Amino acid sequence: MGKRNYYVRPQQSGPDTATFEGFDIPINETDAKRIDRLVDTYESSIMMHLDEEYIRRTKWTDRLADRIASFGGSWSFITIFATILGVWIVWNTLSVTGKLHFDKPPFILLNLCLSFIAAFQAPIIMMSQNRQAIRDKHESVIDFAINYKAEQEIDDMQSHLHRIEGKLFEIEELIASLHKQSSANRDGQ
Repeated sequence: MGKRNYYVRPQQSGPDTATFEGFDIPINETDAKRIDRLVDTYESSIMMHLDEEYIRRTKWTDRLADRIASFGGSWSFITIFATILGVWIVWNTLSVTGKLHFDKPPFILLNLCLSFIAAFQAPIIMMSQNRQAIRDKHESVIDFAINYKAEQEIDDMQSHLHRIEGKLFEIEELIASLHKQSSANRDGQ
């Protein structure tokens, strides 16, 4: 279907109206706020439904993995982890602590602990990312359905507008012919 250009007669706009972006529809600020509120409500209800479905479909272990991955990718984790590493290294290198060193340089126990954390944290993060990818795919399918429905509605409105335009053209022709008849009758008298 090719794109058609239509002439739209500009309407007189008042001081409190603005043109709706992409259309020649004057709206005022109250209408714009109402439209924004409706869109926000609609989006939040869809997101709430998706969140409820996600929680219903996932096991508690999956949600635990999501929480661990969320914490593992946060600044809180980095700060706590850097602090623990700093304290570990300082504790085991300073002579002030005396014979309380439990992991002397080159920090073999620290290396073992870091390897252990990495060995468990990486698969947990990957599980969480896989579930997030599945959720994103589901949301994109819903977005596609909404966009497809909107396109169908727009096509329907365009067909209605074409019908109205055709009727207006017929009415204009009828008025023009009536005007010609009335002027011919006046000239003939």
